[in-house]
Amino acid sequence: MNPKITLIGAGSTVFAKNLLGDILSYPELENSTIVLFDINPERLKTSEIVAHKVAEALGIEPTIIATLDAEKALEGANYAISMIQVGGYKPSTVIDFEIPKKYGLQQTIADTLGIGGIMRGLRTIPVLLEYSRLMERVCPDVLHMNYVNPMAINCIALAKASPIKLVGLCHSVPHTAHELASDLGVPPQEVQYLVAGINHMAFYLKLEQHHKDGRIEDLYPKVREFVARGKFSHRVTADMPWGLTDHVRYEVFKHFGYSVTESSEHFSEYVPWFIKQGRSDLLEQFHIPIEEYIRRCELNTAKWQDLQTRLENPNEKLEVKRSVEYGSLIIHSQETGQPRVIYGNVPNKGLISNLPEDCCVEVPCLVDKNGIQPTKIGKIPPHLAAMMRTNINVQELTAEAVLTGNREHIYHAAMLDPHTAAELDLQQIHNMVNELLEAHGQSIPEVLRLESRSPQAIG
Repeated sequence: MNPKITLIGAGSTVFAKNLLGDILSYPELENSTIVLFDINPERLKTSEIVAHKVAEALGIEPTIIATLDAEKALEGANYAISMIQVGGYKPSTVIDFEIPKKYGLQQTIADTLGIGGIMRGLRTIPVLLEYSRLMERVCPDVLHMNYVNPMAINCIALAKASPIKLVGLCHSVPHTAHELASDLGVPPQEVQYLVAGINHMAFYLKLEQHHKDGRIEDLYPKVREFVARGKFSHRVTADMPWGLTDHVRYEVFKHFGYSVTESSEHFSEYVPWFIKQGRSDLLEQFHIPIEEYIRRCELNTAKWQDLQTRLENPNEKLEVKRSVEYGSLIIHSQETGQPRVIYGNVPNKGLISNLPEDCCVEVPCLVDKNGIQPTKIGKIPPHLAAMMRTNINVQELTAEAVLTGNREHIYHAAMLDPHTAAELDLQQIHNMVNELLEAHGQSIPEVLRLESRSPQAIG
């Protein structure tokens, strides 16, 4: 039987193109039914054209269906892949940056933690839950693969509220491993590792080079030598032509002894040490690009019309290259039984013994015909667990706010967020949350937009 694979938010055309290239490049999956679903008909049309071009480039003929009907898209699906962005760049992402900035709170990406991550979670969880309820009805045995940020916040809520099988997927583990290999001058195919933690704050507990002659070398001494030299890479990509460096990531390594999976500009807003009002010296020292995501979105928006024209041009062929995303590997392993290890975001349930039971952890998972089987890690270094718990507090409170309709937990999440709490006092945070909820309007559930009691009236 050929699987039915549904892409929720298929109007994310470039990401959909990469995933489809990965999936359909496997001969065992070339006859799959691919369903593209989105709420934006124009973007959906472009993605449908691109899907056919991917199939043409691979010389195959899968069944490709594009629909604006979520029930039709999910009915009987074996795999559902979420890649949505609720509220889009404008207005929602802009609001998440502009209002905190009025209070002196600066951000870089604002989609995982911090006040921006909290707001994104509030507007994203209800939409993902709607799709989960639909899956329960029309495809109860589906595997839901979530790529949507804030990853841990979304996955905590979905795991608590729905029985649908779920795994959260992110490319930060393999991407960072490749960057570490580049920095150390080691062939990336020889780098082996064990990573555990939470999404965007997982650490390489083991980092080794497996030489062709069979020798296994611990790479952490080389990392320490590299950090001591202080000559870090300046990486430039097409969507980030201003370039990024790893100063934050290696500064954390110096003090905590393990390399984190997340990029420096992202990680800087999960902790209280790097982005501070009146401390432009820190931004310069650690090369922190404030509002980097805003710049990236503006660049991509400016380039979209030209890209859309090229993607839809019938005379322009597509090049299909395999990405590092885990989605296709999971589908292929479950369909064929070929065992693989991927890194997935799953409910903890004792996998990491010194993190909360109901949090979402990122750990290695075996995948085969039996599905996704997470690895029990046990106890991780206590100082790493302590750092993670500062983020887990925010994740759990944000999910709890949506699931219970308790607006007070939004304030609690923001007040306990490491970066926000280091910059603002309690009244400032309370006022900022009120202003953000009002600005976001109907993209936030109505029960969470009801005016809260003032802190003076509580108790």
